[in-house]
Amino acid sequence: MSSPRSDRSPWNWLLIVPIVLPLLTPLYNFDSPRLWGFPAFYWLQFAFILVGVATTSIVYQMTRRPREAVKSEAATDE
Repeated sequence: MSSPRSDRSPWNWLLIVPIVLPLLTPLYNFDSPRLWGFPAFYWLQFAFILVGVATTSIVYQMTRRPREAVKSEAATDE
């Protein structure tokens, strides 16, 4: 039997950034500057989406197990 998988990685703390960043309303509580005619509130919301995608991608890449480890674990379970 294999050891239980531990999902406790320090990289998971990075996922707090896209949760807390939109909660900091002073960051986007203004009308200017405008980007392509959009007020700051709207284009910063799109920027927050990109930050969320980027941090999720980074955490996934840094915490996934190598293919060899997954294959060897599957072979020992059989």
